[in-house]
Amino acid sequence: MIRHIYRFPDGCAVTEDERLVEYVDLRDETHSGDIVLAKVDRMMPGIECAFADIGRKKDGFLPIRENSQTFTGGVLHSGDRVPVQIRREETGSKGAYLSRDLTIPGRYIILMPYNRYVGVSKRITDSEPLRQLGTDIAAGETGIVMRAASEKASESEVRNEAAMLKTVWKSIQERIQTADAPGEILYSCDPLSGIIRDYGIPEEVTVFPERLRQELQASENRKVPLKCGGNLIIDRCEAMTVIDVNTSSSSGQSRKEATFAAVNREACIEAAIQVRLRNISGIILIDFIDMTDENDRRMVLDTLYEAFSRDRRKTVIHGWTRLGLMEITRKRI
Repeated sequence: MIRHIYRFPDGCAVTEDERLVEYVDLRDETHSGDIVLAKVDRMMPGIECAFADIGRKKDGFLPIRENSQTFTGGVLHSGDRVPVQIRREETGSKGAYLSRDLTIPGRYIILMPYNRYVGVSKRITDSEPLRQLGTDIAAGETGIVMRAASEKASESEVRNEAAMLKTVWKSIQERIQTADAPGEILYSCDPLSGIIRDYGIPEEVTVFPERLRQELQASENRKVPLKCGGNLIIDRCEAMTVIDVNTSSSSGQSRKEATFAAVNREACIEAAIQVRLRNISGIILIDFIDMTDENDRRMVLDTLYEAFSRDRRKTVIHGWTRLGLMEITRKRI
């Protein structure tokens, strides 16, 4: 697989084998991943959360207890000034979702200053050697997650990056001491740098082919044609996104079962691309063409796993529902 980043004035695009798979509009102001100073305004013990001022019109939602048994952040009190990370931007009437369990991502590892957890990406099959390396680097003083890219990196590359991330954390600590107003940014997560880091692409390509611009414009369409003659219909609603797979002109061909399986297989690959390109997140339901052969159903599941394995966003494929729909959840950013 050949991957490139194409840069142009308004944003950047990621291609895989010259197919557009991701786009980031650099004009959009997003602070997801940023670490900011917050002031706890209200404690809500009944729902185990607090509301914190982060310098916006809406207070952010901050869990009292983090989702980790090894988090070392201590107890929250009203009036506390604490560094928090914006996990999810505010939407509608809801404020931003915050966390005290800070993460500083690198190419090979994720550093967690207030945690003591040492983990390895689920994409790595032989995890024990990397877990031992992570434990050695953490030395009981921080948490570390070994990312999938660490499997192909040398030990010195991993250790050098860990040292660099610890230096970043030290500078954040110094800024915490001098920060004043709630909402002051202590660490900024740049979207373009995140793409380069997550995909491991060393440089950008500044010439943006016109065909990619056409693909980007086509991603706004509700109907997506498939090469086999079928199509996808993508509908977003408030609670979820539904993708319907249709046979279209393929339905008149012979050997319908084989045709349905072929359409569904192509739909898996295209659906994964469209989800990434349109930045679809939350609950996703795919209504594939009905198949009676269990091998075909397993093929669809395996193809989806492979197609979404290239996604840098956390995506969970939950499998078939009782109604025969494929249920997927994708991390919202």
